[in-house]
Amino acid sequence: MHLVELSLNNFRNFKRLDLPLTPNITILVGKNAQGKTNILESIVYTCTGRSHRTSLDREVIRFGEDFAYIRAIVEKSIGNNKVEIGLSKSKSKMVNINGTSVKRLGELMGHINGVVFSPDDLSLIKGAPSERRKFLDMEISQIRPNYFYALQKYNRVLSQRNNLLKDIQKRPSMKKGLGVWSEQLSDAGAQIIWERNRFLRKLRIVSAKVHKTLTFGNEKLDIIYRPSIEQKGDIEETKKHFLEVLDSTEAMDIERGITQRGCHRDDMLFSIDNIDTRTYGSQGQQRTVVLSLKLAEIEIMKNMTGEMPILLLDDVFSELDEYRKKMLLDSIGDVQAIITTTNIDDVSALDEKSYLVYRVESGNVWRQG
Repeated sequence: MHLVELSLNNFRNFKRLDLPLTPNITILVGKNAQGKTNILESIVYTCTGRSHRTSLDREVIRFGEDFAYIRAIVEKSIGNNKVEIGLSKSKSKMVNINGTSVKRLGELMGHINGVVFSPDDLSLIKGAPSERRKFLDMEISQIRPNYFYALQKYNRVLSQRNNLLKDIQKRPSMKKGLGVWSEQLSDAGAQIIWERNRFLRKLRIVSAKVHKTLTFGNEKLDIIYRPSIEQKGDIEETKKHFLEVLDSTEAMDIERGITQRGCHRDDMLFSIDNIDTRTYGSQGQQRTVVLSLKLAEIEIMKNMTGEMPILLLDDVFSELDEYRKKMLLDSIGDVQAIITTTNIDDVSALDEKSYLVYRVESGNVWRQG
């Protein structure tokens, strides 16, 4: 899979952009705050229908404008796909795939797959559990569209259940309706738990292998999944267990006005040689763990979808030492990579014939060299 062309209209600081891309490596070079990351963000939209930087679509619409438009043409082994996304301050998001409007965002998943790596990804190690859940949700949704639907349902039902819990505090007679929401939450939650476990089993194996290479065999990376509610047998058995947990915590949920157990409380722990990396790992070790995870994602996506994802590297080379830079560049191989940097020397190890360079300045882009 590779992105052939990207077109933007009124997206962030771009009035208009038509950007041809090479199947190999495209480098976007320029000073900070010129628009390089905005280009990567628009590609993420074509993968997931959402930004990885903000939850509000209106924030990506160019100042003074009412709409933004993104179009991406991607070449896959089975043919080309065209994805178009329209964002408006007053209307719902528009998504077209090959000229056909789709009603559910989940239908977008899998048409373009991408892996993003930026300095902010250290939050995977150092940040709140929500950052690690976001990582899981973004990656699994691209591979398993049904997971995205289950996640949407879960979040919607969770909100409804929490609202009812607060209402029950004022009107105890409303408790009779709680079972309906618990049943629906368990149904969606069981699917999420199942898919998270399946993905993490693969990620644990592949990331450990990558990390071993990055550390010359001196460190052993492990990922420990800490679910709020554990998987029990198949999906139906897990659903039953989920419901039992909700029933057992019902009184406390009502007292506190919030659902205390469920997928929204899951977490992961990363350890090196059985030592918690978040608490005791050096910054270099934490960066290496994140790099291992990102490189593992590429392999997992390829194995599960049959297509190489697009690798989006956002100013990561300034954060890596020379050895890790070389490992990352060597790992690109046949992956299409779009790299942002403030200094072209950061990618000096690349063969000049293998990449295309664009200069980015104040929302303007032109080919260099």
